[in-house]
Parts: sequence; structure tokens; C-alpha cells
Amino acid sequence: MSNLLSGHSEGAQLLRLATAGSVDDGKSTLVGRLLYDTKSVLADQIDAVTRASVDRGLSTPDLSLLVDGLRAEREQGITIDVAYRYFATPARSFVLADTPGHVQYTRNTVSGASTAQLVILLVDARKGVITQTRRHAAVLALLGVPKLVLAVNKIDLVEDPAQVFADISAEFNSLTTSLGWASEDVVEIPVSALHGDNVAIASTNTPYYTGPTLIEHLESVPVDAEPHRVGLRFPVQYVIRPRTAEFPDYRGYAGQVAAGTVSPGDDVMVLPSGTRTTIERIDTADGELGTANAGRSVTLILADDVDVSRGDTIVSPQDAPEPLGEFDATVCWLAEKPLHAGARLLLKHGTRTTQAIVGSLVEKFDEQNLTAQPSPESLQLNDIGRISIRVAEPIVADDYAVNRHTGSFLLIDPSGGNTLAAGLVGDALSAVELGSPQPA
Repeated sequence: MSNLLSGHSEGAQLLRLATAGSVDDGKSTLVGRLLYDTKSVLADQIDAVTRASVDRGLSTPDLSLLVDGLRAEREQGITIDVAYRYFATPARSFVLADTPGHVQYTRNTVSGASTAQLVILLVDARKGVITQTRRHAAVLALLGVPKLVLAVNKIDLVEDPAQVFADISAEFNSLTTSLGWASEDVVEIPVSALHGDNVAIASTNTPYYTGPTLIEHLESVPVDAEPHRVGLRFPVQYVIRPRTAEFPDYRGYAGQVAAGTVSPGDDVMVLPSGTRTTIERIDTADGELGTANAGRSVTLILADDVDVSRGDTIVSPQDAPEPLGEFDATVCWLAEKPLHAGARLLLKHGTRTTQAIVGSLVEKFDEQNLTAQPSPESLQLNDIGRISIRVAEPIVADDYAVNRHTGSFLLIDPSGGNTLAAGLVGDALSAVELGSPQPA
């Protein structure tokens, strides 16, 4: 990896970002341009792209070829997973979740953006803000993505680029304000991914734009890994009991710190039982650790021999969440088969999977008109709605607005194991300025 991240400096801050947009808006070319301009691809890859471009009669390298091989496979149904790209500049390292643009793959946008601190949303300057743009913006708002960049691509292909950029920016700004973003968290940049205008180098072709290039913005945008700080949240993934001659009495609880920090001597609570104890030490493959922060995978050793199982959550007693047996949630329905009230599903939250029943469909969100329809009969593919859920075993969850990691869950088909919905605990729609529903 060090060969690829040629501009990387030790200690540079990491930014997790994702791309989103409609089909043929130039997303592949923009991702290829980002990799090319940051020297994050090998020379033989560039040579191969150049040769393929010449064979197609092109005068300049088609940078979309750097990423389109995987994308073509994904869109043919071989796989539809999000592709992760890694690149860096001297100021920052980046992990980019590259998602497909087809409307039936909205679930991939949900997956890619769920951990993103910033999303680049592309629009084609010739088409402007379209249905898929509004859908993606709504999904990103509900997911609580902190920062958003609108890349107005193919700006070189319109007759009056200054006016087109101004009109698209105004429309998009109105949309994002209604979706709950502050104006300082949304930036619009006119780009030509094909020619590199305003991607890494400021373009002389856009004198009407005086803001940063895309890479300059990515390098400087302030981000917080945990914008809403809560105490320790540690879902137990695995109970380690070797029972060997060397470790006859060892009992450790392995998992990843989902939120907060943990150190030896900390008082903790095990949920849902409510048992209290103390952290004796923190083990890792490299030895003991003094403090583990969010995102670190560790094994916790407790001072007392308490009953802890996979699916339990170790938390700080000061702000311990109340285990939820019944709650409201916002979901993005991702299956062809519609959702109806009374559906019996599996709910996966952290390391716990439990049976769940959908009690009622409270409302369905119309992301095009920013309205909510009360008591819909069903949720169809890509619909966003608020529902009530009852679970067989309580889950230890925060409201999604408080913590993205512990406030999210999946709904799963109990018969086939397919993911049916991405869910957010609480009313994620409350941040959206909803209008009155349109008459039927």
C-alpha cells in the first residue's frame, strides 16, 4: 500500500468519503481522476489505460477505465458490493466508498455512506438535479452524513456554464437546507472530470468560480470522527475461554469499541442484564493496551466473574442506554418484496441478532416532494419510512441522531438471509422540513 499512497505523510488525518450519483454522470471518470491526480495508481495501470484509450480512438486517457472493470461486473449482477479505493495527499489519507449509480442499487449508497464523513454527490451539468439526485440527497441526510460536496460535472459541455452552475447550486442548496444541512456543510464545485478542471488544479475555464478545487476541499474540510460523543459502547463479538494449561482460567470478551473509550480501572455495566463491574485490563495481539478508542478491536478482561455472552454490550454506567424491546425506527426498504405491517423478520444490531415483528407502518417519506404520507399500506423497493418494531430480545441501542454506529441495524429475511432494510433507531425524518402531502 505504501507504493500506492505516494503522497502520504505519517500521521496524516484520515477522511472517509463516498461517491453517489446517477448513471452516466461521470462518477467513474471522477474517481479515476482522483486516483490519477494523487498518483495513487501504478505506472503499468496508467500505461494499460492509455493503450486502451488509443485503441478506442481517444486522444487522452479514459480514466474511467481505472475503475470500470469492477463496476461492469457489479452492474451485471456478479457482485453489487461497494468498491473501496485508497488514496492520499501530503495533507490527508482517504478511504473512498465507490457506489454504483443504478436506482436498484440504492442499498449500496446506504452501505457506502453509512460510515462516511463526507459524500461527493455528482450531477451532470446538462441534466441538473434529477430524481436520483434528490433520492440520494434524502438518503444521505437520513444517514446523518456530516459534509456534502455537489460536483457539477461535465461543466465544459454546457453553453452558459456560469448560469448553469448558479442555477444548479441554488436548487441544490434549497434541497439540502430543507433536508437539515447547514449551509457551511454543503459545497458546490464545477468540475470536468474528463479534463481535470477543478479536481486537483484550479481551472482557467471557470472564472466565475473562485472556491477550492475538489482535492483542496477534501484536504481542508473539518471532520470529527465522533460528532456526537457518548460513553463506552462495546458489543461483545466473542467470548474467549482457551481452557489450556497455559490459560486455564482466562476469560476475555472480544469485540470492537463502537463508541467512546475504555481503560483499565473504568467502571462498566453489562447490558441488557445491568450487571456492574470494572475493567481489569485490555488485551490485544500486540500486548496490553492502556486505552482503546472507538474503532479499535480489543479483548476486555473484567475484574469480576460476571455472566457475559455474545450479543451483550459493555457500556459506561454514566450514560447507559435503556435496552429497547419496542421502538420506532426509520428504514430504507431495499427488497423487491414490499414490507407490510405484521411482517416477521430478523433484526441484526451490532453483534446481536433477534426475531422482530413490524408493528405498524407509521409514515412513508416522499423524497421528491419532501412530504410524508401517514399510515401507508406498504413500503416498496427504495421507499423510506418510519415503522414500529418489537423484538424478542432487547437491543442496546442509542438514537441514531446520538450515535450512528449504535443507532443502526439491519432487517433480514429469516428464510433466505438476505438483507431487506437498513434501519435507524428513532425518527430520522424529524430533521427534514416536511411539507403537506400531495392529494392523491
